[in-house]
Amino acid sequence: MGIQKPSWLKALYVEKFFVPCSIHESAKKNEKNVCCLDCNTSICPHCVTSHRVHRLLQIRRYVYHEVVRLEDIENLIDCSNIQAYTINNAKVVFIKKRPQNRQFKGGNYCTSCDRSLQEPFIHCSLGCKVDFVLKHHKDLSPFLRRCTILQLSSDFFIPQDMGDDDMAIDTAHSTIVDNDEPWSSSSSTGSGSENMSFPCTEFVRKKRSGMHVCGRSANNCNNITEEDMATSISRRKGIPQRSPLC
Repeated sequence: MGIQKPSWLKALYVEKFFVPCSIHESAKKNEKNVCCLDCNTSICPHCVTSHRVHRLLQIRRYVYHEVVRLEDIENLIDCSNIQAYTINNAKVVFIKKRPQNRQFKGGNYCTSCDRSLQEPFIHCSLGCKVDFVLKHHKDLSPFLRRCTILQLSSDFFIPQDMGDDDMAIDTAHSTIVDNDEPWSSSSSTGSGSENMSFPCTEFVRKKRSGMHVCGRSANNCNNITEEDMATSISRRKGIPQRSPLC
């Protein structure tokens, strides 16, 4: 009998992700979104420094399900024939099965949960492929890959003693979507959007045609007068021009 499932693969199935870390429960950004493959446990960004020499796999979320980047998981196991999805310019695969009740005519179906797939894929998730291999080949070892080093991507944010009064910074790309529709790359929670700040209050002026935003640069923030604010907030309407009576 060959290898059934490595311990790190079992951890991906049984560990809970995107829940608060019990060790750093009072810290900000303590959501568990990393799996330590050497300790076989889920950890939060605050725990990463204690596992920095271990193999770390970032877990992401897509349509309320855990996914991993195809580029990362392929270092550990053969992912051929698993349908991948391109999100935020990166290909991801689902970790667990996603059974589908409705049956569609034509196309391919997942070998394990009967989910409709695009050709030529036959597995909808990593878990479905693992079950298929164990059922038909009885041995997972030919599909496993030797991986001694697996580090987080360079855009992963690791908090450094963030206090309660510090500015909150989201973990880059940990959550891909938070509803049924995927985020576009321009609306992702990347580090670029998190560093944006607005140096001056924007004054909104209502018009009949809609909302008009009057922005000011940081250099002119100190020169705002009460007259400017009053003018920006409200403006008297002029005498309406009526067409002459016929």
